[in-house]
Amino acid sequence: MQQHSATEFDVIIIGTGSGNSLLTPEWDNLRVAIVEKGVFGGTCLNRGCIPTKMLVYTADVVSHIQTAAKYGIDATVNQVRWPDIVNRVFGRIDSIPPSGKAYRESLDNVRVFSGEGTFVAPKVIEVNGERITAEHIVVAAGARPTLPHIDGLDAVDFHTSDTIMRVASVPEHLIIFGGGYIATEMAHVFSAMGSRITMIIRGGRLLAREDEAVSERFTEIYSKRFDVRAHTHIERVDQTGSEITVKVKTDGHTHHITGDALLIAIGRTPNGDLMNLESAGVELDQDGFIITDEYLRTNVPGVWALGDVTNPNQLKHVANAECRAVAHNIIHPDRMRTADLWPIPHAVFADPQVASVGETEQSLRAAGLPYITAVQRYADVAFGWAMEDTDHFCKLIADPNTRQLLGAHIIGPQSSILIQQLIQGMKFGQTVDQMAREQIYIHPALTELVENALLQF
Repeated sequence: MQQHSATEFDVIIIGTGSGNSLLTPEWDNLRVAIVEKGVFGGTCLNRGCIPTKMLVYTADVVSHIQTAAKYGIDATVNQVRWPDIVNRVFGRIDSIPPSGKAYRESLDNVRVFSGEGTFVAPKVIEVNGERITAEHIVVAAGARPTLPHIDGLDAVDFHTSDTIMRVASVPEHLIIFGGGYIATEMAHVFSAMGSRITMIIRGGRLLAREDEAVSERFTEIYSKRFDVRAHTHIERVDQTGSEITVKVKTDGHTHHITGDALLIAIGRTPNGDLMNLESAGVELDQDGFIITDEYLRTNVPGVWALGDVTNPNQLKHVANAECRAVAHNIIHPDRMRTADLWPIPHAVFADPQVASVGETEQSLRAAGLPYITAVQRYADVAFGWAMEDTDHFCKLIADPNTRQLLGAHIIGPQSSILIQQLIQGMKFGQTVDQMAREQIYIHPALTELVENALLQF
């Protein structure tokens, strides 16, 4: 049997999202191989966080104009120039991956492999027919859109988050499968651009993993703006020309929904199943995520994993924290660090915006743990009053004995910013009383929303 020799490196990195940030100055003396099968820079830069938020901000501007009348301002949106919007977003983004790749290729200690890397043996990877090996291998291969098993889907021109932002024109009627953060953000974006939106979800609420009060209010708001089909099963999809028809069943009744574009946004699948990890001996959990310990080590010595391929949170800021830990631990095996992820916050940049950290009321109730809650409406603080905001609120959950904050959930403008001080308070062990009274809040800033919620305890 013919033996294939492998080119040796000190470290192999699979994936150039957060994986690209592993190379600190401490790595300058290491021989590094970087393997990337797609566009350099990963999901967040090219088809995730960055372009979506640039589009969301544009949609927010449209929304502000369309709702200006309540402030005594008569304003209308005369035209949405979709090609100009797309060019503004990707004209800035698309130049970054080639320059990032060129920079890495210019380094004497780095070699970039453009192709799909798969394991052929423990700590041996094949890419473009060449085999490479290293003492350390970091799997940072990310995740991809999950595709459902639906009759007829393979014959339909559908979109995922990878493609929807680059459509040539704004759909007249966009049908969305899913009710999570991608689905709700894209509903906001394309509605602002002029699309009619239908959202199809299996359960009863949008953003179902959020605190129940937030999820219920969000669903109520979106149901007024869009055609939200809850408790709905998709039976099949068909396409005739540019027309896409979805056959659904709700409460035992069959309906047909017709649109000119379909977005699949039901979740994301980790890419661990694409690299023949069985040959490497690397273990996956039942959901397909690579199993790691607190230092991001897999069960195979020298093989590490970080980001969406190992963490169900699927958050860029989590991947970045894991990246910092791995970068340190490879250089300093005698004093390794954990990623120190608690508490993990997240935000949904829809309209309304949602931000959350810690436990939800339903999770604490299911666990049988004691808790107390406080809810503060935007409408009842000075700046919220100025905004004419009657829909949104901040909900806090605390331990009645320790007075520690257990969870924070905000739905409304700037929630992703307002929640940050609560994250900090949780991290450093402050009680709700200390957070409320041991600092001075600016009046009449919107941060009084958080202050007044804390004072309710």
